[in-house]
Amino acid sequence: MCTGANYTTRDHYFGRNLDLEFSYNETVTVTPRNFPFRFRFRKADPLKTHRAIIGMATIADGYPLYYDATNEKGLSMAGLNFPENADYKPEVSDKTNIAPFEFIPWTLGQFETVSEVKTALETMSLVDISFSEAFPLSPLHWIISDRTASITVESVMEGLKVYDNPVGVLTNNPTFDIQSFNLNNFMHLSKNPPEKSFSDELEFDVYSRGMGAIGLPGDLSSASRFVKVAFTKMNAVSGDSESESISQFFQILGSVAQQRGCVEVSPGKFEITIYSSCCNTDKGIYYYTTYENSQVTGIDMHKEDLDGTGLVDYPLIKGQQIHMQN
Repeated sequence: MCTGANYTTRDHYFGRNLDLEFSYNETVTVTPRNFPFRFRFRKADPLKTHRAIIGMATIADGYPLYYDATNEKGLSMAGLNFPENADYKPEVSDKTNIAPFEFIPWTLGQFETVSEVKTALETMSLVDISFSEAFPLSPLHWIISDRTASITVESVMEGLKVYDNPVGVLTNNPTFDIQSFNLNNFMHLSKNPPEKSFSDELEFDVYSRGMGAIGLPGDLSSASRFVKVAFTKMNAVSGDSESESISQFFQILGSVAQQRGCVEVSPGKFEITIYSSCCNTDKGIYYYTTYENSQVTGIDMHKEDLDGTGLVDYPLIKGQQIHMQN
C-alpha cells in the first residue's frame, strides 16, 4: 500500500510513502539526459536524449525501475499498488505501446506539463510486458503532477482511464473515481470547532480541540488513507521556506504512515512505510526519510553531470541519525 501527494508553497513539492513488507534495494537515482531509453515495443521510438530525471528506483540490469520521480522541468510521477484492478493490454498496432515499467521514463523523458501528457495518452497503451522473470509486472496506477495540475492514470479492463485529480493525492484500491466520490461522505469535516446541528433542544459542549474532524478515518486501509491525506493536505498551512515546506510535506505523509505490527500481510511479516519522499520539483532536490531514519536526507540533481550517459545512484541511509546536544 502507498500514498502519493503534491503540495505547493513558494515552490512545488511531490512525493510519496512506499508501504511494503520488504525492500527491493531501492536507491535515489539520477538519470542524465543522454542515458538511452529503449522501449520493448519495436515501433516506440527510443529516447537517446531526454529530460534528466531524479527519483527512487531499483536498478536492474543497468535500467532504472522508478517508483517515483521528477524531471528537470518539474513534471512528477509515482506508481502505486493497484491489485486486481490493473489490467494491461496486448500490443495494439495503431498505438504507442509502453510497458508499465517504462511508463515513468517514457513520460518524464519527453514531457514538461500534465497537459502534454494528457494529449500523449490519447494514443498510448500500457501493454502486458514484464521487465524480466525476476521483475514481473506490478499492478499499478499512477499520479502525474506539475505545479498547477494532477491526473490519475489507470489501465483497467475497460481501457485506459485518465482522471483529473484536483485533490492531488492518490492511494491504492478502489479505482480513483470511487475514491473521489467517497469524499462526499466526509464533507462535514472541518478544521474549525463544530457547530450545533443535532438538536435545538439540547446543549452541547465543545470539550476538546479538533472536534470538527470527528469522523476522519484513522485506519490504514487505502480508502481511509485517501480521505485522511486529502483532508490533511487540503488544510495544511506552511511557511514558504524550504525547511518549513519540506517539514510540512513530511508531516502530511506522516499522517498516513504505517508502523510495524499494525498491518500483518503474512505470519510475522508486516507492512511498513519503507521510505517517504519529498521532491522540490522547482529545484530538482529529492529528499527522503526511511523507517528507521527520520532525519531528512537530500540529493540535488543539478550537482550531477546531467549531460552524462551513466546512472548515478545513492543508497538509502537507513540507520537512525541522532544529533546529541550534550
